[in-house]
Amino acid sequence: MQRSKLALVAGVLGALALFDALMGPLLVHLGLVTPMFGFQWLFLLGALEGLVALVLGLIALRTTRAGSGVSGRNLAWLGIGCGALMVLVLLAAAGPSGDLPPINDITTDLEDPPAFTSDPADRDRDMAYPEDFKAQVRAAYPDLAAQATAAEPARALELAEATAKKLDWEVVAVDAATGTVLARDTTGIFQFVDDILVRVRPSEDGGSLIDVRSKSRDGRGDLGANAARIRQFLAAYPR
Repeated sequence: MQRSKLALVAGVLGALALFDALMGPLLVHLGLVTPMFGFQWLFLLGALEGLVALVLGLIALRTTRAGSGVSGRNLAWLGIGCGALMVLVLLAAAGPSGDLPPINDITTDLEDPPAFTSDPADRDRDMAYPEDFKAQVRAAYPDLAAQATAAEPARALELAEATAKKLDWEVVAVDAATGTVLARDTTGIFQFVDDILVRVRPSEDGGSLIDVRSKSRDGRGDLGANAARIRQFLAAYPR
């Protein structure tokens, strides 16, 4: 019985899709490729291969039906299974962020954002807050705002540092003169690093105001991760 070449391609491509998708984060963790390379050129390539394997597998399933005289139905199912898995993983990752703007620098104060004094990644990036992000942040994250605390600035700064550590952020520097905590957070799978600046200022009504800015080092969109991080910090900060 002749084996379906289409089914063979579907099966091989499906297996390759899973291999590439798994190799992406693995090579990143081993330090052999950058997070962006592992995500864009391996994981997303695997997703594309999976989509093609799914389509070819569905076609091959028909051509290898009973009585066709063509074998390879198991390979067609392999392509379908691997392809469907990759598509589901991709949809699950992108689904919640489908309506979010492709921006990666979020803050609670759009009029006077906490300012990085230099590029924490040492890449000479322009760390000024992008003007074109402001309207998009207002529309997508209207709940983000400075948080008031009864603590005086010095104590509020101590609490900000403690909260960052509680969230397992890496605290890079604490500057009492500017009332800021510089930290960074690394994602688990692809090891993307986001820089965070927490600013503490005296409030006109007494106590302090807490502002947070979270900026991704790579990519343009963040799938809502920076806003979620800011919300997490403000929720964890002692009232």
